[in-house]
Amino acid sequence: MDALGRKEFEAAAEAIRERTQHEPKVGLVLGSGLGGLAEAVEESDIIDYHDLPHWPVSTVVGHSGRMLLGRLEGVAVLVMQGRAHYYEGYSMAQLTLPVRVMQVLGIETLMLTNAAGGINKSFKAGDLMLLNDHLGPLMMMGPNPLRGPNDDSLGPRFPDMSRAYDRELRQMAREVAKEAGFELHEGVYMNLSGPSFETPAEIRAMRMMGADAVGMSTVPEVVVARHGGMRVMAVSGITNETIDQIDTERETTHEEVLEIGNVIVPKLTALIRGVLRKLNEES
Repeated sequence: MDALGRKEFEAAAEAIRERTQHEPKVGLVLGSGLGGLAEAVEESDIIDYHDLPHWPVSTVVGHSGRMLLGRLEGVAVLVMQGRAHYYEGYSMAQLTLPVRVMQVLGIETLMLTNAAGGINKSFKAGDLMLLNDHLGPLMMMGPNPLRGPNDDSLGPRFPDMSRAYDRELRQMAREVAKEAGFELHEGVYMNLSGPSFETPAEIRAMRMMGADAVGMSTVPEVVVARHGGMRVMAVSGITNETIDQIDTERETTHEEVLEIGNVIVPKLTALIRGVLRKLNEES
């Protein structure tokens, strides 16, 4: 299943074109417990992931496994209501196929959301963090999604990642948060494979490395999107404060992640819609 290339990307893209008249310019990927934003999409065509060839289907609660194509704040969007993860057994090539398909469809901007644990001690559950950089140890030392023969028609062999998160999009997000009256943290997201949550020692080590939040997604998608020349913005919903001491009575659960998503969604919705509104005004 690792042998995924333009033929497979084109097949999935064509299956999408057959099911909608929309021509999306912005892609949105919604993480655990954050799928409620999809309900705001207008004039939507809905496609089940199972109906798309080669598409990775999530097995995780909180990921609906469907795509919506429509309009949001006047912008044509493709919204992924849930994503697959490395820990589910998919390869990096499979995980990032949706981003490649978006590229083939002509999508120019990718907005990613995820549920993350707060490593930065100033972060509280329910906060939002705008990513300005990331740490991807899994990809740095092993299964990078760009590993293997490079298709020059999709992007360069050695893509620069020093500006992974678009400066103008980040500024728009800051302005939207200020106008809406809620705090928007900024920081570094670390991507681990999961599915086990982190040990206290691992949390302390990640804090020393400069990570502000940790999760199990996003970075492979960012790498492939930047390889393909897309503009990228990503936001973490801080669902829990990570545990950095042993023998505590606290524990981290997936149910906690989903529950706090109800607090995060209104702010995240306002943020995404506000940035889309500014993009629409630019065009």
